[in-house]
Amino acid sequence: MTTPNLLAERYASDEMKSIWSPENLVRTERDFWLAVLKAQKAAGLSVSESSISAYENQIDQIDLESIRHRELVTKHDVKARIEEFNALAGQQLIHLGLTSRDVTENVEQILIRESCQLVAKKSVALLARWAEFGMRYSKFPVVARTHNVPAQVTTLGKRFATWGEELLYAYLRMQDVMASYPLRGVTGAVGTGNDLEAVLGSKSNKYQTFQGEIRDHLHTDKFMSSTGQIYPRSLDFFVVSTLSLVAAAPSSFATTIRLLAGDGLVSEGFGQGQVGSSAMPHKMNARSCERINGLNVVLKGFLSMFTSLTGSQWYEGDVSCSVVRRIALPNSFYAIDGLLDTTIRVSDDLSIYEEAFSAELASELPLLASGQIMAAAVKAGVGREDAHWIIGEQARNLLAARREGEPFSLAHALAKEARLGLSESAISEIIETTGDTLGQSVDQVAEVVEAVAALIALNPSWAKYRPGKSV
Repeated sequence: MTTPNLLAERYASDEMKSIWSPENLVRTERDFWLAVLKAQKAAGLSVSESSISAYENQIDQIDLESIRHRELVTKHDVKARIEEFNALAGQQLIHLGLTSRDVTENVEQILIRESCQLVAKKSVALLARWAEFGMRYSKFPVVARTHNVPAQVTTLGKRFATWGEELLYAYLRMQDVMASYPLRGVTGAVGTGNDLEAVLGSKSNKYQTFQGEIRDHLHTDKFMSSTGQIYPRSLDFFVVSTLSLVAAAPSSFATTIRLLAGDGLVSEGFGQGQVGSSAMPHKMNARSCERINGLNVVLKGFLSMFTSLTGSQWYEGDVSCSVVRRIALPNSFYAIDGLLDTTIRVSDDLSIYEEAFSAELASELPLLASGQIMAAAVKAGVGREDAHWIIGEQARNLLAARREGEPFSLAHALAKEARLGLSESAISEIIETTGDTLGQSVDQVAEVVEAVAALIALNPSWAKYRPGKSV
């Protein structure tokens, strides 16, 4: 019986699952062993082309069950995979001068780089959607809320721009992290390169030649200069904390969409045949947005694991981190992958009920105008604190009347306040025009959209990405 990885099978894309699949790990590992062997040959080690070909001819012959049986005997996963590859090729040339971490950590870092590239692509795809919403609704006034209470007027486009800017900075942070991300390199059991020198010879530049070949294979010139057996686990924290940054804006987006959906202002989409509740036939829940929030919690859980690993290394290294990393590394990427795909789907299927938004705005305009009314009173010579108190008192009276279902005119009530010095017509005009007081929001949206457009121009195809179907 095989127990599936629910996080991978239910939420992650085939592309991300392919990167972290056991088959791809073995395939990438074998490719790395061959690169090391060829680099050693280039540095002067006597290796025949036929021996290299023997390995190359078997590189795709991956039998996970056979490897598992070997590991049951060796109690060592890398040794089991060495024996398997050697048996297939009829050779015993791979892994000369290496330790397990030379292989596993460089391979994991290769997979991390590939995964981050996929996360970057999906981030740009999401940014493209949000920029489009931002432009479309840049001048569409809605009720802004602070503490979940009506506050002032904003635009729906500005909300999308706010989420977009947060995601944009997270994307740029990821690019910075990956641009400076060093690989462990190939330096042997305790990081001194001693075993490699024993294989290649220490009295020449063969070691440097070998390292140059490895750099070419890994397509980077960024190697750590001095590691022990393992690279510092703070590098894993850098990566996964950046994934958490990427997840933040989508999770905030999902939270807001859930709140708006509850008020009947938006819908994340509801497909033909979809069911919202097994008990209540009318339910149309924002379940995908709930999934986004849930995956964000899952990712934070994995981040806490990497936080625990930082600063706990014994001497040149140990394997107490192994079980954590085996679980948390791939699953961190499954979580962010599923989160981004789900957010893109919600953005693609999102329905915005403009009339409902406008009705809410009209209902709340008297309260949203409180700041504008206070400014007018101050201009008329009233002290700010006096105006603040008078307007606040009458606003509370308005809310009390609403709760009782009674009519109440804020403009009329404030006009009766002689201390305020404003006529009912002047106050009514302020209230009626408050929906047009958008401040700098239109320009703010335009700035974010311009920044996103510049990013899309670097990889136009990324913006067109569409995730596959999901349960």
